[in-house]
Amino acid sequence: MLENKQTCKTKNIILILTLLFTLGCSFPVQITLGAPTATPTLAPTLAPTQAPLSTPEPGTEENPLILALAPSPRPTEAVIAAGDTLAAYLESRTGYRVVTVAPASEEALVVSLEKGNVNIAALSPYAFVLAYQNQSVNALLARVRNGEMFYGAQILINREGEFTSYFDEARGENITDIVSALKQFEDKKPCWSDEFSPSGYVVPLGLLNQAEVETRGGAFLEGQPNVVRGVYADDICDFGATFVDARTSPTLEADYPDVMDRVLVAWRIPAIIPYENISMSANLPFEMRRSIQRALIDFMTTPEGKAAMQTMYGFDEMLPVEDAAYAEFISYVNASGLDILDLIE
Repeated sequence: MLENKQTCKTKNIILILTLLFTLGCSFPVQITLGAPTATPTLAPTLAPTQAPLSTPEPGTEENPLILALAPSPRPTEAVIAAGDTLAAYLESRTGYRVVTVAPASEEALVVSLEKGNVNIAALSPYAFVLAYQNQSVNALLARVRNGEMFYGAQILINREGEFTSYFDEARGENITDIVSALKQFEDKKPCWSDEFSPSGYVVPLGLLNQAEVETRGGAFLEGQPNVVRGVYADDICDFGATFVDARTSPTLEADYPDVMDRVLVAWRIPAIIPYENISMSANLPFEMRRSIQRALIDFMTTPEGKAAMQTMYGFDEMLPVEDAAYAEFISYVNASGLDILDLIE
């Protein structure tokens, strides 16, 4: 008897479904098997009342390009005014809407670039490495100092010491492979400039690590002329690292007239260390980045523009640059094993 009742229930369910399918009903149906008097519950499907919202095009009033001032918790009125001057110029030359923001620190600036809350910014070398590795930015313009966008570093030794120079001063080039030149510094003590210096610490440390040369703990002498003094004295450290060429510093002339003869270059790192640059969000269209780049170049040709860039970022001259130009620098910074965030102010 129980089996017949269950069969009857099943037949009723099949009959209901067959009728609904035949009538073309498109409403969702809820059926309760345990209740003999259950009826379908119909829920009407509502038609959409508006199209899904889309993100406005970048550079529009609704989604402006965001230009970062130099990081500072309290930007001066002069810096803010210079930023407004640049933003207005970019708008007039490109047609894109541009607004300015003032990040409290460079670390905050890098985070904002990653989140898309900043689109155009001046970055220090380390900040660029971090932002580039986060796939946040592409380089637009490099700061120029003394006519150059990049500078080199060098490993220094005392002529009277136990080490050999593998750099030909006359030809300005290294004369052996890097491993052969640097293995002599295994378990030796370096003189470094300071913990943040690209040429006086970070890049040479990366170079030694890439060559698998392990040194002893170094002495930080707080200044590259002091590194030259340390190598000259030959009683503080075994070798040192500086920019090219710290030996010619005017502060050394009076006390060390023979410094160029006594302190030799054991190995020279070519000009791969950058100054600051202007970078732009990598997720923006290529043509938009090129348009902003051209406008920034033109801005620097005007007296007002040059003054504004000097006030905002301290830049006197800039030249176009590609990301590939930073490859070796990024490689050495990574090889140093240092935390890049610790190198950013």
